[in-house]
Amino acid sequence: MSLIQYYGTGKRKTSIARVYLRPGKGDITLYVNKRPRPFEEYFNLESHKHTIKQPLHLTETESKFDLFIRANGGGTNGQAEAIRLGISRALLEFNKELRPILKGAGLLTRDSREKERKKFGLLKARKAPQYHKR
Repeated sequence: MSLIQYYGTGKRKTSIARVYLRPGKGDITLYVNKRPRPFEEYFNLESHKHTIKQPLHLTETESKFDLFIRANGGGTNGQAEAIRLGISRALLEFNKELRPILKGAGLLTRDSREKERKKFGLLKARKAPQYHKR
């Protein structure tokens, strides 16, 4: 038996998400940092759940696929956005005709903003110590 699945990788800040779409009824299996996590409890904010499910809602495929997700690094917000990009890319692998819908919503763009490094002599990347005249 060959397992049909579609794969997409998403990245955001220091988070990396590997997403597998498999034909099913909409179950979500989530592994964060190699540990199984319940999806509804780990992403407890509605905004994170909405972010993750956005590509599926737009393409009307929520109940067509089971999601198998492996996320590593970063925080929950970066992971949610990385998963969204991974799902979008996997949906493209499933059907190239979904591209205009996903592209129009801006879901195929990799957000490349990263944390700026700390410089010596400063407290953070740009924050300087308090100046005192005397």
